[in-house]
Amino acid sequence: MNRITSLFNKKKSRILNIYCTAGYPAINSTLEVMRALQDSGADMIELGMPYSDPLADGPVIQASSTKAIQNGMTISKLFSDLKDFRKHIHVPVILMGYMNPALQYGFEKFCAKAAETGIDGLILPDLPMYEFETEYGEIIGKYGLKFIFLVTPETSDERIRMLDRLSTGFLYAVSSSSTTGNEKSMEQQMGYFKKLQDMKLNNPVLIGFGIKDNETFNAACKYSNGAIIGTAYIRALEENGSVDAVTKKFIDGILGKQ
Repeated sequence: MNRITSLFNKKKSRILNIYCTAGYPAINSTLEVMRALQDSGADMIELGMPYSDPLADGPVIQASSTKAIQNGMTISKLFSDLKDFRKHIHVPVILMGYMNPALQYGFEKFCAKAAETGIDGLILPDLPMYEFETEYGEIIGKYGLKFIFLVTPETSDERIRMLDRLSTGFLYAVSSSSTTGNEKSMEQQMGYFKKLQDMKLNNPVLIGFGIKDNETFNAACKYSNGAIIGTAYIRALEENGSVDAVTKKFIDGILGKQ
């Protein structure tokens, strides 16, 4: 069974998915960061593939992506780093990125390599629904990878249901139509979150964009299966100290253990 499916079967609420950028803060940090996230209590890891034009990412994640590229991170380097990661990392891992690098690598080759290394799913925000249905979805499914679509407050109910039908891991509910790291209050989004909850969707729902502390994590979990945190964790990695110590402090804070 796919690890994402297994996770949602075992745990129905308060799932914590943390985003990190491959090759950040240093070129060889990827596995160290992933292990620290797992050991500190993250239920799932969303591993960002650095790209020069990340349309859905805010300035903090964009800066981490730029730094990772400067460090020398590429798709080939990432797959090389991930070769034996399943010896140590047991939580579900999703690759998040954009179509251009995957197409340059060769899309089917990219999916095959992801599956071979032990990746569980993909988030590709700029893959249109039509192209997914007519071309790429079949390739993704061929290699047993889950695919996660994003929905926003502006997504129509009809389209939400279509994306729910096509998604195979969970639905990523963007808390606003802006980029990651936005400061819009969670209270302003409660009606949207409740609407998604009331729609009784087939897929689990994780809320992302703007989740940064215990208060916002709890608010997101009230109406969903859990939350995705990216910008706040990347900011935490900028602090002085070991990756292990910084990560444990951050996740303890999110989960209210401090």
